[in-house]
Amino acid sequence: MKKSILTLFLVLPLMSSLAADATLTIDATRPVAKVSPILYGLMTEEINYCYDGGLYAELVRNRAFLDDAATPVHWSAVQGSGSAVTIALDPGQPLNEAIPTSLRIDVSQASPAAPAGVANSGYWGIPVKPVTTYRASFYAKAEKGGASPVSLAIESEDGATIFAKAAVPGLTGDWRFYEVTLTTGKDATLTTKARLTLKMEHPGTVWLSLVSLFPPTWKDRANGLRPDLMQMLIDLKPSFLRFPGGNYLEGDTIATRFDWKKTLGPLSGRTGHPGPWHYRSTDGMGLLEFLLWCEDMNAEPVLGIYAGYSLKGEFVKPGPDLEPYVQDAFDEIEYVAGPVTSKWGAQRAKDGHPGPFKLRYVEIGNEDFLDHKGTYEGRFAQFFDAIKTKYPGLKCISTVGNEQPDKKRIHGRKPDVLDEHYYRSVNEFLKDSPAHFEKYDRSGPKIFVGEWAAYETAFVPWDKRSKGGPPTPDMKAALGDAAWMAAMERNSDLITMQCYAPLFVNVNEYQWRPNLIGYDALNSYGSPSYYAIRMFSNNVGDSILKSTFSEGTAIQGTVTRDSKTGVIYVKLVNPEPAARELAINLNGFHSVASAAEVETLSADLTATNSLADPAKVTPVKSTIQGVGASFPLTLQPYSITVLKLK
Repeated sequence: MKKSILTLFLVLPLMSSLAADATLTIDATRPVAKVSPILYGLMTEEINYCYDGGLYAELVRNRAFLDDAATPVHWSAVQGSGSAVTIALDPGQPLNEAIPTSLRIDVSQASPAAPAGVANSGYWGIPVKPVTTYRASFYAKAEKGGASPVSLAIESEDGATIFAKAAVPGLTGDWRFYEVTLTTGKDATLTTKARLTLKMEHPGTVWLSLVSLFPPTWKDRANGLRPDLMQMLIDLKPSFLRFPGGNYLEGDTIATRFDWKKTLGPLSGRTGHPGPWHYRSTDGMGLLEFLLWCEDMNAEPVLGIYAGYSLKGEFVKPGPDLEPYVQDAFDEIEYVAGPVTSKWGAQRAKDGHPGPFKLRYVEIGNEDFLDHKGTYEGRFAQFFDAIKTKYPGLKCISTVGNEQPDKKRIHGRKPDVLDEHYYRSVNEFLKDSPAHFEKYDRSGPKIFVGEWAAYETAFVPWDKRSKGGPPTPDMKAALGDAAWMAAMERNSDLITMQCYAPLFVNVNEYQWRPNLIGYDALNSYGSPSYYAIRMFSNNVGDSILKSTFSEGTAIQGTVTRDSKTGVIYVKLVNPEPAARELAINLNGFHSVASAAEVETLSADLTATNSLADPAKVTPVKSTIQGVGASFPLTLQPYSITVLKLK
């Protein structure tokens, strides 16, 4: 006889009352429906310094000197007693067409004892760790006849402490690529109050371009990702990654969209582009980097393709004008999943990945309900017909979603999936969760909840006033998030995929709150909502069991079973200020072990995690005894609970 494990999450509205002896009855005799095997995943875009200054491990900010057309922002002259230097952008000495501006450094006075040069402040500091090797690289040329060596160092902001140092020999009069390693000692202090410097010991003129510094990366991959952030994502066990993002895909204009072909190949050929969240993207996170990110997480890509509409209202008319963009989507699909014998499959192989990536879903545009000119129907139909003709196995996601829930067809085409976005207050989620998806027509398209999050302030996340709170959500938000996840899992015969957004935030500067994971240059932490999602995504079966709460109770939940192992998962949250006792009745269970594992996330509503206290709100594991066909479970105040019954 198979043993069963029962895991339970429970959700209660904040302001409701709950009887002391509420009841949950679980029927194991007949599954209600199947759980989507790719229900839990991730969504990402360039916002809050998510890539540059975040997951993408590059430490130099404005490495190509393109962030500002007038001044070399984030760079400063370094000089002292006995040395003198001036710096300026120089479009007259470009590295190439992709990087058309360099940094000119004129050293008028310098010596080995008093060098002069430039410093980069990084993304709110260069992170220093002991016994760590950094890879530095740059392009440089010197004025004819100049051959001054260049010393590179990671040093304190005042230059008094040198954490690591290396040098390159004299430069030539032509652009050349230089690469060195910088290794800190065992006594190096953990700090972000550091900078990268490049200094010369003799007078002369030098030009720099594409100055880069990488710490150790995930899998030690060149142009790679931050290991701490990658591990946090892998711990969520995501089944998919939606990329390159929402607004970031569209851009403010057609010219500033995510133009994937410009993100391939060597960094020296990537010009970067302005993003929609008021800072420039390096495009170091290109299409291949996104795909490798998926591969490293064992997650499949959900590929967003540009569909001819940008945020400030610029659009491409359906018909002949749109055809080049349809072809561009074909090329992108071929790069992702085509054979090496195809043009773009061969390019992927040239870029270092001969094997095709798995691709089953493409999303046509992003939030096209914002297209008030009404062109999406025509644009979607054109992309849909073309993709279904050439790639009949691909599933097409429409972005009209919850803005038009009755629209099951677009110009006569039935999308495979609708993308719905929900940013709601905690109380709205708690109130709507019990019945929101139950009312959907199961004969319509599947649903992808491609962006969702509960916010706990009086302002919507994109309102500037929302930034008065911490960058990541508190326990109150986690309770709302848990309620919404319970609803999506309970209806995962319909909800094929879902993902929280935004995923990341650099705590030094952000355009949106709340966000799931916070960090600075050195450290990172998960919010209470991060741990709530981890509890859900790590405890899910493949079939949904019927679960019934006693009438009048505010408790919500979801119950699933793994048909292969017999494990049964029940998920519960209590957002009330008092502990609650829940009577659990098990129908259709032949036997149940008397001991059960419990994992609980509980804290005051305003409690949250931070860089200073990253583990203030984290799950705690315990064991209960006396489990049987009927037994009580005490839910902690303001808690999310995972109960495992064997």
